[in-house]
Amino acid sequence: GKVIVIENLLHLQTSVAAQKVTLINTVPSAIAELLRINGIPACVRTINLAGEALPRKLVQQLYQKTSVQNVFNLYGPSEDTTYSTFSLVNAEDNLITIGRPIANTQIYILDSQLQLSPIGIPGEVYLCSNGLARGYLNRPTLTAEKFIPNPFSHKIGARLYKTGDLARYLPDGNIEFLGRIDHQVKIRGFRIELGEIEAAINQHPSVSMSVVVVRQDEAANQSLVAYITLYPEQIVTIAELRRFLESKLPNYMVITAIVVLEALPLTPNGKIDRRALPAPNVT
Repeated sequence: GKVIVIENLLHLQTSVAAQKVTLINTVPSAIAELLRINGIPACVRTINLAGEALPRKLVQQLYQKTSVQNVFNLYGPSEDTTYSTFSLVNAEDNLITIGRPIANTQIYILDSQLQLSPIGIPGEVYLCSNGLARGYLNRPTLTAEKFIPNPFSHKIGARLYKTGDLARYLPDGNIEFLGRIDHQVKIRGFRIELGEIEAAINQHPSVSMSVVVVRQDEAANQSLVAYITLYPEQIVTIAELRRFLESKLPNYMVITAIVVLEALPLTPNGKIDRRALPAPNVT
């Protein structure tokens, strides 16, 4: 087949290729915006999504409101050229996972001592594959930090890539992605994974997408702030969202402020731009 590169996915419907594209490869936030504004051409049969957590409701929308037949959730950093795991996601799936390793790839979920994390226990994701990069150009210190000797291999020179991602193996062999380790924060003595809060918010039927960040005021007090977008024609009050989250999360994880946006700000490559999120009006 022919590969067509479209600089702005939101212009797909008006492009010459609109009735020829059968597969789209992009990030969830971009496909959600395309679905909201223009819809997806009927010729599209497969959508590969990667780069961000995939909301369950977005998967349901793709199957229910478009002609898409297959939605794949892909995971993998550029250092592993480019995907490391895959999962064919179904509309009825209660939990969206990043699935299992692709061919010629091994995934290790390790603790801080490089010991294997038991099933169900979070740890950092380490990768080993035929597609693993040699390192970072002219950055030997960073290369040594991220590409470490592989303690599980007898092959001379074998390495693992330290991703900085948090995940856990499930009993069925699939992997649940939990977020970035640097998005794991400590507030009031409690260690909090922001991805876990986002996953709880996304369970609300009116919420399309969400992102949670930590903000600090002039007195150095930290607070959790959630930014959300809603599905078309949906109305929900902040009080209702708070009650919903209180039923899902322990008290120390309940957020301080909720900001409703028409759309989440995106970087040029379509990922959520956390730096562009506006400061909340907390009263």
